[in-house]
Amino acid sequence: MHRTSSFRAAYDAVLGRWPGPVEAVDLATPYGVTRVNRCGPADAPPLVLLPGGGATSTVWGACVAAGAARAHRVHAVDLVGDPGLSVPAPDRAIRSPGDLVGWLDAVLDGLGPQPGPVTLAGHSYGAWIAAHYAARRPDRLGRLVLLDPTQVFAGLRPGYVLRALPMLVRPTPERVRSFLAWESRGAALDPAWLRLQEEGAGLPAVRPVTGPRPDLAGLAQSSGAGPRVDVLFAGLARCHDSGRAARAARGALPGARVDVLPGVPHHALPLTAAAEIVRRVF
Repeated sequence: MHRTSSFRAAYDAVLGRWPGPVEAVDLATPYGVTRVNRCGPADAPPLVLLPGGGATSTVWGACVAAGAARAHRVHAVDLVGDPGLSVPAPDRAIRSPGDLVGWLDAVLDGLGPQPGPVTLAGHSYGAWIAAHYAARRPDRLGRLVLLDPTQVFAGLRPGYVLRALPMLVRPTPERVRSFLAWESRGAALDPAWLRLQEEGAGLPAVRPVTGPRPDLAGLAQSSGAGPRVDVLFAGLARCHDSGRAARAARGALPGARVDVLPGVPHHALPLTAAAEIVRRVF
């Protein structure tokens, strides 16, 4: 997938602000090459991070700076087909949740033997992917962390969808900036990351996989045999009613730890609430 020089410069600028050395690796999967940015002690348990749609792996830099890599080997993933440095296979697209599970199987295999159980964490759309994976591969995970998951415990508000539609149909830097300012309720977003979002607006992208909510009944009935689950909602999210979503999460997963982080909007969660995220779940 073609990447403009301005997008790559913006990507490298955000990644360059991560603390400590960062190793970039490209993993071969049946669905294309997946870029993973990793840091932290090589002998620490793995923490695999999936970003929200369009956010790229670089969105996790604030969490790394807040200490996520102190006790973990962080593996931050660029989603295949999204803006980022992953490259989709020309002849095999990801079209279903099952394909996403197969892709993530290949990513985890590509990381090689790990010194401890895998913690899989995702934000927004990345949390939807992570939840589908955990539902089908609970034996591969030690922990599942869902950060303001969309379409997992609650649907999207119609007003949010209508506001996002112009940006999704014909993304431009102006539309991206306007939408993020509205959704984040004026929160101070990292200017370098915001520039990266704007640079990604004109890039070719694969239509994201949509589908049913993940069936988490198996995790609810695992009686301690499956992964530990943590769910953290953004209290000011416009995409869904966080209180209702949290109640639905507690009902679906009685053994999970479910919290609502007040005063934080959806898209800004990994950026502005990184210290609280690390304190609570990493």
